[in-house]
Amino acid sequence: MNPIRHSWDFSPTEAVALQRQLREEIRLTPFEGPIRHIGGADLSYNKGSDEFYAGIVVLDYEAMKVVAHSTVIRRSPFPYIPGLLSFREIPSLMEAWERLPFQPDIITFDGHGIAHPRRMGIASHFGLLADIPTIGCAKKRLTGKYDEPTLRRGSYSSILDGEETLGFALCVKDGVKPVFVSPGHRVGLTQSREIMLHCARGYKIPEPTRQAHLLVNRLRRGEVDPGVWTTRPGR
Repeated sequence: MNPIRHSWDFSPTEAVALQRQLREEIRLTPFEGPIRHIGGADLSYNKGSDEFYAGIVVLDYEAMKVVAHSTVIRRSPFPYIPGLLSFREIPSLMEAWERLPFQPDIITFDGHGIAHPRRMGIASHFGLLADIPTIGCAKKRLTGKYDEPTLRRGSYSSILDGEETLGFALCVKDGVKPVFVSPGHRVGLTQSREIMLHCARGYKIPEPTRQAHLLVNRLRRGEVDPGVWTTRPGR
C-alpha cells in the first residue's frame, strides 16, 4: 500500500468528511516482522499559541533506550477541535518524521488510533500518510465504553462501541489508572496492547511517548535546539 497524500487546507467540516473517507483505508493486520526499533511522537506548545514544538524519538525495542530523535518548531493555523487533533498536529510531526536519521518499525502517539468517533485518531491518520505501523496510547478515553480494570500491571478491559472492540484500557503500573491503547494502522488489536505493555517501564506512560514528551518540553524551554540526533555511527 502506498502512502496517502492530501493537503492540509481544510475547514473543520471538510476535515470530518476526510476522516470518514480515510477510515476505509485503515488496515489492522498484525505486524509480522521483528520489532527492532519503536518510535514515540509528541508535541508541546504554550497555551494560546499556534507554535508547536514537535518531536519523534526512536528507541531500541528491547532496551527501551533512545537511539535517535528529530525535533522541529512549526506553526499550525488549524484550531483545537476535539476529534480533529491530527489536522492540528500531524504537519509538524510529519516534518520531524521525514528528518529522522532512520525510521522505526512502529511508532506510537500520545493520542488515539481507531478508538475515535470516526475511527481516525492521530495514530491512524499518521499511519496512512507515512504507511507505517502505528499505535495510539492516550491518557483519556475519547469514545466507547469500558469497565475499569484492576490496578495491577497487565490488567485490561476492552473499549467497546456496541459489539465492536476499539482498543483497551490497560494498566501499565500497579496502583495507577489505565492508559487507552488502540491500533492505528498495520498493527493488530491485541498486538497493540502487548507492545504497549512491553514498553511500560515503571511509569504510567510507556517509554516511547514518555521520552517524546520529555524531549518536546525540553525543546519548548530552549534546553535543546531543533534538529536530529542519533547514537548510531555513520548516520
